[in-house]
Amino acid sequence: MANNKIEEKFNERELDRIIEMAWEDRTPFGAIEFQFGIKEDEVIEIMRRNMKKSSFKMWRKRVQGRSTKHKMKRSADQTQFKSSRQKHISGNKLSKK
Repeated sequence: MANNKIEEKFNERELDRIIEMAWEDRTPFGAIEFQFGIKEDEVIEIMRRNMKKSSFKMWRKRVQGRSTKHKMKRSADQTQFKSSRQKHISGNKLSKK
């Protein structure tokens, strides 16, 4: 399946980070795209494949239309949120420990 190819590009740690960023309400899909090079629909597919069905449905309901997840829907005075767990990441690569 083509969708497995998306996940094959990433190691387990990177997939965990993508899922973690997607789960965070204030991390926009654009930040995931910048860091990992995958679009919103690919993130959704990763979430669908790696979560229980009920958890995926709950997540989709929560983030659908949420202004903080979609940069174009944010108000101008809303600044970029950066998770405290994100400090080890630079550009498109996870930094080595």
